[in-house]
Amino acid sequence: MRTAYRVQDVRAAEAALMARLPEGALMRRAAAGLAAACAGLLGRVYGARVVLLVGSGDNGGDALYAGARLARRGAGVSAVALGGRVHEAGLAALLAAGGRLAPDPYAALARADLVLDGITGIGGRGGLRPEAVPVVRAARESGAVVVAVDLPSGVDADTGAVEGEAVRADATVTFGAYKPGLLVDPARAYAGAVRLVDIGLGGLLPAAAELEALQHADVARLLPVPGAESDKYRRGVVGVVAGSARYPGAAVLAVAGALRGGAGAVRYVGPAGGAVLARYPETLVHPGPPGGAGRVQAWVIGPGLGDTPGVDDVLASDAPVLVDADGLRLLDPAAVRARPAPTLLTPHAGEAAALLGTARDEVEARRLEAVRELAGRYGATVLLKGSTTLVADPSPGVPVRVNPTGTPWLATAGSGDVLSGLTGSLLAAGLAARDAASAGAYLHGLAARRAAARGVYGADGAYGAGADGSGAVGAHVAHGAGPAPAAGAAPLTAHEVAEALPGAWRDVQGGGGRG
Repeated sequence: MRTAYRVQDVRAAEAALMARLPEGALMRRAAAGLAAACAGLLGRVYGARVVLLVGSGDNGGDALYAGARLARRGAGVSAVALGGRVHEAGLAALLAAGGRLAPDPYAALARADLVLDGITGIGGRGGLRPEAVPVVRAARESGAVVVAVDLPSGVDADTGAVEGEAVRADATVTFGAYKPGLLVDPARAYAGAVRLVDIGLGGLLPAAAELEALQHADVARLLPVPGAESDKYRRGVVGVVAGSARYPGAAVLAVAGALRGGAGAVRYVGPAGGAVLARYPETLVHPGPPGGAGRVQAWVIGPGLGDTPGVDDVLASDAPVLVDADGLRLLDPAAVRARPAPTLLTPHAGEAAALLGTARDEVEARRLEAVRELAGRYGATVLLKGSTTLVADPSPGVPVRVNPTGTPWLATAGSGDVLSGLTGSLLAAGLAARDAASAGAYLHGLAARRAAARGVYGADGAYGAGADGSGAVGAHVAHGAGPAPAAGAAPLTAHEVAEALPGAWRDVQGGGGRG
């Protein structure tokens, strides 16, 4: 599991570690990892041209010490000072190694092979200062690889917000721990490929992280596996209330996801029973209402529902309930909070904005804040879908989970219906709402990558290469890098995502599987 921590927690851990080390040792440790990552990106250090964009804080010091290491290996290193002062010991190290202060920043950038962004780092708030903007734009336009030190300057480390202009890095080398802004959009898209350098913070960080990102092994431990004595009822029965005369396909897709989610049986309730049975004859179909459908361990309601009734009946049950799509329009926060059983809401940004009474772009700009506010307001677990899918528990202090799988090709009609059915089935199989949402999003994203890439996993901009999010800087370094479609990727449909779920499940249980 990957974890991310708030700036104040990282700084407290760094302070505790620095008290045990000789002065300057921690910065030199970070700079050594940074220089090694840059050397790997350059391939050949000797003769390479490196430009350091240096602010007045420790972030600039990290860049200067790393530049000194590269200069000692034969790189031509120039520093551009963009703060009121420069880290004196770092500058002295650079000059002693043969580096220099650039007399003309733009001329230096025009010839650069690699640019190190050491302007603000994790302490920055708001966008770049006006004097830094033209220099950063010149760096981006130079054709050089841009590497952010700890965090791209101009993004918010704790929230992932980007208020104003910021550095768009091809890669980010972060120290000690991931920061939330490296894992959550919109800031994640500015970070490129991310590499974590261990500087020894280990046991000094809090027991509870701010964010968690599951990996294959974590999801494998959550997935339900039938035993010798299992039957369809012991494995769980999920009820699906979805579809309408106008949207019968939503019912078919939600049932498709549910059938592949680990529950023993799926009961469908609604007007699209004929379409569901034609595609999935194993489904138990009931015309309604939900209360008369029979034994159910969890409900899914909302996909393609239109104005079909049923939300109140389902919310009145004592089983876990997942509410999606049209079902979200009819929610009463007080009724949800009063439920004795868990409730899981799965809005996209537009639906989340309606629930919060705000604008969609506000949710997209501050996804982490939005998902936490929704979970607290409704007393429910919330899975906020989008470019970064987040899962928040209603209890304060529980880390938000961020999903590391997926592909932009998932932005297609019906994919959310598949996710709802899949996640509801995991609820029926006995998973807690937070675990069901996290595992469902992970498998759903993995299946989409399988389907879009025809079995070839590509790079994830937040973590580098590999279906499990493993990898290092250099796995995906291209201008404007962010989450990238896999090599050979092609458009996909929601049906194809559902069909790829068994393969994703096998990959997770096998602990690897990149093909």
